[in-house]
Amino acid sequence: MPLTTTRELIAQAATDGVGLAALNVLHVETAEAIAAGAEAAGRGAVLQISENCVRFHGGLAPIAAAAAAVAEASSAPLSLHLDHAQDPALATEALRLGFSSVMIDAATLPWEENVALTRRVVAEGHAAGAVVEAEIGEIGGKDGAHAPGVRTDPDEAARFAEATGVDLLAVAVGSSHAMTERTAALDLDLVRAIAAVVPVPLVLHGSSGVPDDLLVRAVAAGMRKINISTQLNKVFTAAVRSRLDDDPALVDSRKYLGAGRTAMAGEVERLVRLLASTGVDR
Repeated sequence: MPLTTTRELIAQAATDGVGLAALNVLHVETAEAIAAGAEAAGRGAVLQISENCVRFHGGLAPIAAAAAAVAEASSAPLSLHLDHAQDPALATEALRLGFSSVMIDAATLPWEENVALTRRVVAEGHAAGAVVEAEIGEIGGKDGAHAPGVRTDPDEAARFAEATGVDLLAVAVGSSHAMTERTAALDLDLVRAIAAVVPVPLVLHGSSGVPDDLLVRAVAAGMRKINISTQLNKVFTAAVRSRLDDDPALVDSRKYLGAGRTAMAGEVERLVRLLASTGVDR
């Protein structure tokens, strides 16, 4: 079906009282896995392309075109989102390419600079009809700048949302990027406190390190968009490694990448269903 928009997916998730799975694309096989998993779960998802992914591919346009083609060939409602862009020019390019949402990550900047840059991207995004996400209280694990103990202040988050006009707000409540063990301890009381004063949907980054039960409770507490990457990468890579171990003479990359894609699709389906278990599907 045609690409849907992140705005539509977020609105539907809010209506249903569920979490929206926002899943990172690394290459075309992972985009295909996300589409297949979402189809099997019978719900929509966000295909996210990060600045790191753009750097790996040497540019945004080719991987964006591939992800869009996969989404348009899918029966699941899927949107395209630019994740963790620190370069505003990349956000501009994504909007030009038809992304329905972008994240500008200026959380490492001083407050005034973060607000100013975010407001600039929000204005540009809204002019293009897109949703803009930003971050306050840097999520742990990015460039080693913050430990997982960093927390977002609810009042500061509310002031930031008002000052910038942002549509989605990523907050720090105990998760950390790139965790390979699912041992993060979320502060659910803080999630509730932030959700009570911030008028826009909240985003949980670093969700791969959060156990299943806490993901469900975080959604119930007020988190709406749930970003997951490392957990899917783990499953994909484990399947590739197993396939190569089983057949050391294997040289056809389609056969081991296919194994990774199949395994990841299964995990996508499981996670999409899990995030929907707090609302209409419960």
